[in-house]
Amino acid sequence: MRSTVSELFLKELHAMTVAGHRPERIAEEIRNEVSLMLAGELKDPRLASAMNVTEVRVTPDLKNVRVYVEILGSEDERKATLKGLSAAAGFIRHELTERLHLRRAPDIMFVPDRSEEYSQRIEELLRQTKTTEGS
Repeated sequence: MRSTVSELFLKELHAMTVAGHRPERIAEEIRNEVSLMLAGELKDPRLASAMNVTEVRVTPDLKNVRVYVEILGSEDERKATLKGLSAAAGFIRHELTERLHLRRAPDIMFVPDRSEEYSQRIEELLRQTKTTEGS
């Protein structure tokens, strides 16, 4: 039997959408695994600060990963934690490859997520403008 053009188009479209969502699915899995590792698998004392993986972005070719991390504490503690994360990146990279059965180990970059601080600052500025308008 011959497939019609519309059937071929639908098969191709389905293949594209499934493949198109792969980086998103991989990013979510990476977020889960890195969160688990940071919760207790890594023994570096620099990683003792409270932190939370807020987002993971993966390039479409799955070669590069940006892990956005919210780190609580002073500025010195944040810097030390980022250095600890950078030092642990090789181990995390290897573990992700093993756990997620990836063909290639992606390059991992940890990025401090300051969106919470930014939103609090905006809210404070908005409160200030409301109080000056009401005076």
